[in-house]
Amino acid sequence: MFFELIASFVAGLGAAGLVLALDRLTGRHIPRWIMPAAAGLAMVGYAIWSEYSWAPRTVAGLPDGVVEVERIEERKPWKPWTYAVPQATRLLAVDAGGAATHPAAPGLRLVTLYAFARWHPTRAIPQLVDCGRGARADVSDAALADPSTAAWRPLERGDGLLAAVCVTTAD
Repeated sequence: MFFELIASFVAGLGAAGLVLALDRLTGRHIPRWIMPAAAGLAMVGYAIWSEYSWAPRTVAGLPDGVVEVERIEERKPWKPWTYAVPQATRLLAVDAGGAATHPAAPGLRLVTLYAFARWHPTRAIPQLVDCGRGARADVSDAALADPSTAAWRPLERGDGLLAAVCVTTAD
């Protein structure tokens, strides 16, 4: 967050410097209010770009085997432009490449679900995924010992978690 604040200031200074250079080249014919206006617009523009590019930059930085399964977009009243184009503020990704199976339960996968949120630390959430039933459950010692005791939650047929984790399952 601190680096983005510094980058915003640098964008403002850069825009002010461009206006200053143009003012000198035109023989000082540019109105004085243009420089602070350009600096302010550059800072706001950078902040908006940074907010909207956060999700694609985060996904691009994921390691091999970690797949985005859901992108949550929001509209905020203090950011009126999000009503025209909603902003992605949270992402869910799964480590599909690191999915573990057990010979006694071939339809079950043990995976790590990663929850990314803007300005918050990443959370790793262990999940059990039942590819045959199309359901998921939070991992606990009891659920690992006996998956039938887990609190299973059904997933929609086209859910990204099922698609990413159960691609090789013919259950």
